[in-house]
Amino acid sequence: MKLDAVELRQVALPLVSPFRTSLGTQTVRTALLVRVLTDEGEGWGECAAEDEPTYSPEHLAGAADAIKRFMLPALAPLDLDPAAVGPALRHLRGHPMAKAAVEMAVLDCWLRARRTSLAAHLGGVRQRVRVGVSVGIAETVDALLDTVDRHLTAGYARIKLKIEPGWDLEPVRAVRETFGAGVMLTVDANTAYEPGDLRHLAKLDAFGLALVEQPFAPDDLHAHAALAARMDTPVCLDESITSARDAAEAIRRSACSIINIKPGRVGGYLEARRIHDLAQANGVPVWCGGMLETGLGRAANLALASLPGFTLPGDISATERYYHRDITRPFVLDGGELAVPAEPGLGALPEEAGLEACTTVVDTVSCAF
Repeated sequence: MKLDAVELRQVALPLVSPFRTSLGTQTVRTALLVRVLTDEGEGWGECAAEDEPTYSPEHLAGAADAIKRFMLPALAPLDLDPAAVGPALRHLRGHPMAKAAVEMAVLDCWLRARRTSLAAHLGGVRQRVRVGVSVGIAETVDALLDTVDRHLTAGYARIKLKIEPGWDLEPVRAVRETFGAGVMLTVDANTAYEPGDLRHLAKLDAFGLALVEQPFAPDDLHAHAALAARMDTPVCLDESITSARDAAEAIRRSACSIINIKPGRVGGYLEARRIHDLAQANGVPVWCGGMLETGLGRAANLALASLPGFTLPGDISATERYYHRDITRPFVLDGGELAVPAEPGLGALPEEAGLEACTTVVDTVSCAF
């Protein structure tokens, strides 16, 4: 398969409501879409990078630049298949989200030409997956309880609460006491705490949480291991895991007993599958994280979450949780589950009217380097 051209398209999707974490507040999701045009057809990918380098070192404009200036010249001469993308870009340090977006578009094109779904290609075993919802930091505890109540009424299988210093024990206690022990409840700190907070964080044991996610800096496996040794609650890593090698080291050092896999953060769906396989071999449960993806990324994440080791509900919420109007058909929650797309490739395509309505920039790059 030969690349003819690549379209880099930025879109801006207003969120249904502001989403606040310890890293900041989002009201609009700006996304970078990658459309590859080849001699076998076209394929779509989505870059998970955000406008600012807060969650990760990458940012959206930098990802677009890296793809255009460095990645496409490296891929253009190749007889391309999905497994060739990673090795061809290995000489470029970093930029996993940009690399993942390109790999995703190549996967979509290659699989569509072969009438194979991404779920089948990755080794998925489920037609439907249980999903959870991530709840941002609220203005008040009462507002938080109203939000959680709405999501539980909708049928979500798990509630994740964003926390930070000053917004942790009391809101978590309020949710647990209000909705009872039967609710699967987790918390996510997005690296907001310091090692000196270990004793404070251990107090979360009182609330019967399914896990506490990424309290410390990404490179501080020592602090995570110390917390894991002190708490009964399982420690889950997110930002710390950028490759299968990272996952192996975290498991070896007992820094986590659960892993959140985000394909963009680890460089693509093929590396995400490697992490899944490694975790499964070591008896470590995994789940699929979310980055406020459009329907393209949501479809691909559902395919990944259909693999056997994804035993915990992921952050792949229904479309209406985040967007009044997406660029693809909506994904609808049914009994706490979402259907895994079975159509070839990602199993989702942009709808022209919705795509054009939210597009802010389009840059088409010829691959005749």
